[in-house]
Amino acid sequence: MRIEIDQSGKIEHTQSNTVLAFSNDEEFALLILAVEKRACLKEWRGRGKNAKMLYQRLFAAALFLLIKNHLNQISLVEIDPEYPGRETEIRGWLIQHIRKLVPTFSPERIIFRRVGKRSRAHQKALAVFRNEEQANRKVRARDLLALLK
Repeated sequence: MRIEIDQSGKIEHTQSNTVLAFSNDEEFALLILAVEKRACLKEWRGRGKNAKMLYQRLFAAALFLLIKNHLNQISLVEIDPEYPGRETEIRGWLIQHIRKLVPTFSPERIIFRRVGKRSRAHQKALAVFRNEEQANRKVRARDLLALLK
């Protein structure tokens, strides 16, 4: 299965929610409430870490949580580039998480490409962001922070 992933509401905007969604034959959306993002930021800063790096790592962790129950079905993941120039690091962090479950998962199965506004992934993410549809999963700060160790 080839999937496209899009995000609505940037992770670094801690006053608003973030939604990541994938779509192909199946749709799935993950919601991160603003309060959970602020909790992650507070914990991250408490560790003496740079906030800029946090957002990219949170993005990779959220991507993993979005697709982790579908890894055996996925042949290609196309991710809308949210952090241009940082795709290599994001792919690396995502692969680290994935390989804990599927050790043979190839990095070539993850690409960054604009998915466009007509993409069903974009439409799903936006609908959940606007509260027009329900998320399949709400992610807590503890879920994300557990992946950032």
